[in-house]
Amino acid sequence: MIDDALIERLAAAVGETAVSRDPGHCEYLAEDILARELPAGAVVRPGNRQELAEVVRETVDAGHAVIARGGGMSYSRGYVPAEPDSVLLDMRGMNRVLEINRDDMYVTAEAGVSWRDLNLALEDAGLRTPYWGTLSGIHATVGGSLSQNSIFWGSGRYGSAAESVLGMAVVLADGSILQTGSAGQVHALPFFRHHGPDLTGLFCGDCGTLGVKAAVTLRLLPRDRSRAFGAFAFGDHRAALSAMAEVSRRDLAMECFGFDPFLQRQRMRRESLAGDAKRLMGVMKSADGVGRALAEGARVAMAGRGFMEDVLWSFAVSIEEVTPEAATHNLEAVRAIAAAHGGRDLPDSIPRLLRSNPFGPLNNVIGPDGERWVPVHGIVPHSRAVAAMDAIKKLLDDEAGRLKEFRIGVGHLLATVHTNSTVLEPVFFWPDSLEEIHRRTVEPQHLRRVGGFSENLAARAAVQEIRAALIHLFADLGAAHLQLGKSYLYREGLRAANRKLIQALKRQLDPNGRLNPGALGL
Repeated sequence: MIDDALIERLAAAVGETAVSRDPGHCEYLAEDILARELPAGAVVRPGNRQELAEVVRETVDAGHAVIARGGGMSYSRGYVPAEPDSVLLDMRGMNRVLEINRDDMYVTAEAGVSWRDLNLALEDAGLRTPYWGTLSGIHATVGGSLSQNSIFWGSGRYGSAAESVLGMAVVLADGSILQTGSAGQVHALPFFRHHGPDLTGLFCGDCGTLGVKAAVTLRLLPRDRSRAFGAFAFGDHRAALSAMAEVSRRDLAMECFGFDPFLQRQRMRRESLAGDAKRLMGVMKSADGVGRALAEGARVAMAGRGFMEDVLWSFAVSIEEVTPEAATHNLEAVRAIAAAHGGRDLPDSIPRLLRSNPFGPLNNVIGPDGERWVPVHGIVPHSRAVAAMDAIKKLLDDEAGRLKEFRIGVGHLLATVHTNSTVLEPVFFWPDSLEEIHRRTVEPQHLRRVGGFSENLAARAAVQEIRAALIHLFADLGAAHLQLGKSYLYREGLRAANRKLIQALKRQLDPNGRLNPGALGL
């Protein structure tokens, strides 16, 4: 039980209205998309880094766990408390863009700003960050994404979120504030990541177990680029993955992502015709000039949804280059690669629609009929992608009986990262009751349209067991992961020297083990 004296000290630091022990609030904010386990003992919403530092110091001194929560889009128990009476930090109160530096091409934002809001703040300046957000960026925060690490927008060329960071302000367990990168010097600006050992990297992917991010500085690029889009169908995953790898190696696309037949069908069923029309308007608004807008809108509208009905595996590309000629050149190169691997052209509706509304509503955190949804993933080098997918499919084939018994569907999302990596993401759908986090994330009108299911603990347990088997398989395959949280085998899979160092860092930075205990297996 959190005593009243600590609550009074926290309220003195942040204000009474920014501290809550309401049972419903503490339970909801402690859920993620996968798990509802222990509620938080209290929720605190700091408004600036000084308040954050004071809250962390007071809570750690009182012996309670401190867990930072961003936009709540974890599905690996990243911020789900591992022990009772944890204090959950609702970082969304720290959501300001602090500086847009056009001269030195960096932006500094508080950790609780969403990717959508950061993108909007940079839009008028004609700038963007190299990696500029997840598909869940309407809610996902910059700090949360860096604690977990993440991919999507910009990842085909610029890699994961961590690779766009120049430095951070991090609150340590004792309440001190560490500034990483060049800004760690007394007189320097946060313009350069490397000044001696790279301290920034320690706090990327740490799931808030080494420190709590207060502010982040990211590199900037010019926004104005010419775009092209393409989509291609293949007879099997081997051809699709081989073609995607070659597109990636040649650095042709800003994003390159694919689907298996099951996931394609789910995506086509998820949204309404009203949603299609809304996104079509986005396509037209994002086009340059009235004539081009009408042409692109007409092409997408005429394609409809039927073109995916007989497609097996597919991938799509979004291309951004400085000139229209360069974008067209890249698209023709992608088209040639696809054809060489037995692919055929598809309408470019999916990448065009996604890019026109990059941070849309998160109705896809449930299935098209209101099923529960959860992914699991591994990142492998291109040379191992086909063999890894073969192994995944074999494991799922071996589980065919349980999948059928509990009506569990599994689809596959594919993506490339930088020029050397492939993401393989099996996605589970199963009939089961929704939690409060789903009801507050999905649009109300969409929730009303879908059916929904009663609680199904047997199916839920089967999903968790098969998902755990896939996590062990990924470890055997030497895969890397984003969003390690409390789900993936991080500490268990480390070489001895690596494990010794990360445990020593944890003891140094958090000697009492109060920062998100259990994350990374620490």
